[in-house]
This record gives sequence, structure tokens and C-alpha cells, in this order.
Amino acid sequence: MGADYYKILQVDRKSNDDDLKKAYRKLEAKFKEICEAYDVLSDPRKRSVYDQYGEEGLKQRFSSRSLDDTFSEFFGGQKSYRFVDGGSGSPTSFRFSPRSADGVFSEIFGEGVAEGGGSRASTSSGIPLEEMFGNHRIDAHKEAAIERTLPCSLEELYKGTSKKMKISREVTDAFGRPTTVEEILTIEVKPGWKKGTKITFPQKGNERGGVIPSDLVFIIDEKPHGVFKRDGNDLVITQKIPIVEALTGYTAQITTLDGRNLAVPINAIISPTYEEVVIGEGMPIPKEPSKKGNLTIKFNVFPSRLTSEQKAGIKRLLTLW
Repeated sequence: MGADYYKILQVDRKSNDDDLKKAYRKLEAKFKEICEAYDVLSDPRKRSVYDQYGEEGLKQRFSSRSLDDTFSEFFGGQKSYRFVDGGSGSPTSFRFSPRSADGVFSEIFGEGVAEGGGSRASTSSGIPLEEMFGNHRIDAHKEAAIERTLPCSLEELYKGTSKKMKISREVTDAFGRPTTVEEILTIEVKPGWKKGTKITFPQKGNERGGVIPSDLVFIIDEKPHGVFKRDGNDLVITQKIPIVEALTGYTAQITTLDGRNLAVPINAIISPTYEEVVIGEGMPIPKEPSKKGNLTIKFNVFPSRLTSEQKAGIKRLLTLW
């Protein structure tokens, strides 16, 4: 015979719905006590404080607010409790933050309890913890992402580059105390990345009790360029040329973003609206590294006005043709 559900809930067969709920809440409260006991005794630091000061030592707050208390509460961290060392009389700090029943249950039974995610946590028998314990589950809150702009030159976005970013953040040491650490993050900018591209470093924000550290997100920003303009995967350049070359032939000399000298001969008559397109000389395409966009050459023909003598001379020249 399987489990006796009446015995598990400690009710008889005549129990009604209210009796079941009362029994359930009673056992639920007991299980929470068990979870808290396990949480304290399985943590060497908490157990040491408990053995020395008891439950009150863990839970009661020191009567006067210390600087740690103010700092911790201002930044939303764990609450700080102070105790006096029996030998030296000097105050020591300890941070007590009992885990939820889900966290303890997950550790004991090896189940993947979701903290702040979209999936539902369950026991080893497949019963959701929300159903088993009256939907009192507390999800870990994750802070909003921290976004920072990462300026890049057009040359860097064309060739790709590696950028080192130094960050400073708050972490919790082995004794539960906040401390500041500095890290160097390396960002590998890929050829062809566009403005608005995001690079995410998970959980690189400040560590605080009861919350999941925020992600650190760098957002690519494109610096203006003195020669080229970008249009998606294409590049656009405008060259100023005299009207004589516009009519008789012109070779555009261009220094590319990777330092090559590009000569583009143009045999057509160049009008103010004429554009020359050079295939494959635009920006690299990130999803297809072997391919590039196009380069469009636009022209600014000068002078824009001619004298009567100049017009007559051009007319005579064209008449000879």
C-alpha cells in the first residue's frame, strides 16, 4: 500500500476542507522551521554565531545603527547585525539572510530550483513548490541592467578591435562584508558591428543581499568620420572635382579604412547627380565575414557657376565634337 495521505496531513477521514487547510498550514510552518534550521546549521558562519549567541543573536538587531547598517540599507543590501566578542569586547559584524525554502529544498534534493526565472521550481516528485507550500515562494530579484556607451571609430568597426574596460564594483567577501574590487573586461569588437550593438557581461553589477547582480551592457556608438559616412553595410564618400575633369574623365583616389590606396577610373561624364558604385569596398558584413557592402562615390562638381566667356568656350569645344 502506498502513502497514507491522512497520516501525512495528520487528519482523520471525517476532516473537511477547513481542517485540511489548517493541517496543511501547520505542517508548512514546521517545514519552514526545518528549512531555517538547516540553513543556519549548514553554514559554518551562521552556525558559529548560533552556537555562541543562540537564535536571538542571529535575529535581533543592535540597538544603535552602525555605519554598516546605514550603508547597507541605503543600497538595499542585507541587514547588518552586530555582536560583541566575549574575549576582546570589540564589536564584530555578521550578515544573516536566511534562504527561502526553495533554496534549501533544492540543495538537499539536488533539484534545479529557478530563482527569478520563467520556469517553475518543483520537488523530486514533480510537485511544484508553489503548490506544495501555498505559493509563498520568494524569487530572487535581479537588478536592471547597467548600460554604458562604447565609442568606436569607423576604422575600428571596419577592422575590428579589442578594447579593455576597467570597472569597479561592490562584492561580498567570505565574511559577508562589502568590499570594492576592480576588474578589467575585454571587449572583442567584431568587424562590421553597427551602432547599437550590445555586449553583455552577466552579473557584473554590485553584489547585494537578496538580489541577483545586474548585467553590465556596453552599447556600440559610432564616432563621426571625416571622409566616409556609413549607410548600413555600405560606405559613402563625396569628392569635389573641377568641371573639366567631370567632362573629360576622372580617376578617384581613395584611401580605404584599412589603409589601402584605391584608384577608381571614371570614363562617363560626371553630372552633379552621378554616382559611382564600387562593389565589395564597403563595411564587412558581421554574419558573413568574407563579404562586404559597397562603396558609393558621390561628386561635388565645381565651379557651380560659369562666366559668359567660359560658357562660350565650352560651347565652341562641344561644337568641335
